[in-house]
Amino acid sequence: MAKGPGLYSDIGKRARDLLNKDYQNDQKFTLTTCSATGVAITTSGTKKGELFVADLNTQLKNKNVTTDLKVDTKSNLFTTVTVDQPLPGLKTIVSFVVPDQRSGKLEIQYLHDYAGITASIGLNANPIANISGVLGNNMASVGADVSFDSKTGNFTKCNAGFGFSHADLTGSLTLNDKGDTLSASYYHTVNLLTNTAVGAEVTHKFSSNENTISMGTQHVLDPLTTVKARINNNGKTNALIQHEWRPKSILTLSGEYDPKAVDKTPKFGLALALKP
Repeated sequence: MAKGPGLYSDIGKRARDLLNKDYQNDQKFTLTTCSATGVAITTSGTKKGELFVADLNTQLKNKNVTTDLKVDTKSNLFTTVTVDQPLPGLKTIVSFVVPDQRSGKLEIQYLHDYAGITASIGLNANPIANISGVLGNNMASVGADVSFDSKTGNFTKCNAGFGFSHADLTGSLTLNDKGDTLSASYYHTVNLLTNTAVGAEVTHKFSSNENTISMGTQHVLDPLTTVKARINNNGKTNALIQHEWRPKSILTLSGEYDPKAVDKTPKFGLALALKP
């Protein structure tokens, strides 16, 4: 278990991953190859209904500097340069999109045994600045996440959260949307040998007095096969099975059934990731 509290984005992450990660209703194919010099090239394509989206990503590593270059079907070039630990606990990330001249962003992350801080600012004339931080340790943490738009002079995001972790149980309580949304989540490892876990998230929106409840579980059938399922208070049900049919190559089949959409057929998704 890590010593520090991590970053603000880590609050409630295990429950979010259980309830959301790997579920999809599209068809996705990903192929990754690596050269002898350590250059990784990833090609991916996604079919969303009648639309097909593809991109090509290249990752270059040189000591503690990682450069990611991605080109999509609209000829946009996404560039991210990450410098890991120029100083102990520090990470610097610079990203921009060509030809979007307003897309540049500088981000700095700092991890300490009792704190985690992330600060970012847009590299343009009227930038949006974001800062988030947590205080605590690997058992309990409290933090906030704030964004300020220098063009309008308004705070675009004001969030706060509390997280705790003890043995096989983690939980969180967050206040988002400038105090309009309150969420509570938990994640419980039931069996370490089979990686069986259960989790839930309850969200209340004060402006509409609306409640949303989601529950999920996962179980490892064998060392290469995992099944997951989730359901919410509206009856929408999702399930998936994920199989590592060869080392680092994963096939995921998922489905969704919405009892309120009686005029529509259930949705199915497929993802195939191939790695050397």
